[in-house]
Amino acid sequence: MTTPQRLTIVLTAFNVITLAFGVSQWRPAVAQDTPAVLRGHALELVDDRGRVRAELKVLPADPAVKMPDGSTGYPESVLLRLISSDGGPHVKLSATEDGAGLVLGGQAGYVQVSSRTADPSIKIVDKDGRAQVIK
Repeated sequence: MTTPQRLTIVLTAFNVITLAFGVSQWRPAVAQDTPAVLRGHALELVDDRGRVRAELKVLPADPAVKMPDGSTGYPESVLLRLISSDGGPHVKLSATEDGAGLVLGGQAGYVQVSSRTADPSIKIVDKDGRAQVIK
């Protein structure tokens, strides 16, 4: 046997032994120490184009904002938005110290349920802006 043949046999034997050792060490993949809680100030989900499609945020109070009912100020809130592929927020859910609100929207209009005031209401608005309010 020549030296190159011996070297080939030795390297082949070494590779077979290494492969056998590696295969014997395989174990099923298991998650490493999954944290019990995910903490942060905001969470965004994006689609494959990088567009934000869902948000979960804690928003600070804003005492200067003018509300549609004429009041001023908005308390700290937690806001969940689900956003369509064209960028429209079709679902908005908000929770504040003084109540909550839900808006479900689409091309035909939107429905708003609010329990932030002394008299909770449901508002239905069509695409032409005509509104019905139930108190």
